[in-house]
Amino acid sequence: MDLLIMFSSPLFLLLLGFFIGIRLESNHYKSIRDRELEMRDLVAINFSRLPLDIEVEKAEMVTGSVVVSLDYFKRFLAQLRAVVGGRIKSYEPLLDRARREAVLRMKEQALANGHNRVINMRLETSRLANSRGGGKRTAGVEVLAYGTALSVREKS
Repeated sequence: MDLLIMFSSPLFLLLLGFFIGIRLESNHYKSIRDRELEMRDLVAINFSRLPLDIEVEKAEMVTGSVVVSLDYFKRFLAQLRAVVGGRIKSYEPLLDRARREAVLRMKEQALANGHNRVINMRLETSRLANSRGGGKRTAGVEVLAYGTALSVREKS
């Protein structure tokens, strides 16, 4: 009986963490979709030039940054995949959420400063090293979205 309790407790905690992680990821995706709908009118493009019929009233650089940690389960699945090679599908939703969140934060900054367009938008990623692994293990990934926010109006 003691042996059953000794093995079932950690297994229960692992499963609980797994299901809580799924729930949190689902809630974050819902939040992202809702906020993307709210900001669908703010155009963010990677063009560096505007059409000639637009007049720029003011411009400034805006950024949005997010750091995501690699959870235990996705890291474990990735290590298994690294043995045989191929796509690491367990990381793809994590990076998708990070990119979309960074763009949303950039757009929120542009809106807060009174802008109605973002041009020359770029995305950058960087790996954050874990100090416990001597800097060789990944602790997380930062995604940075940046661009030039503009307040524009059409020329008469």
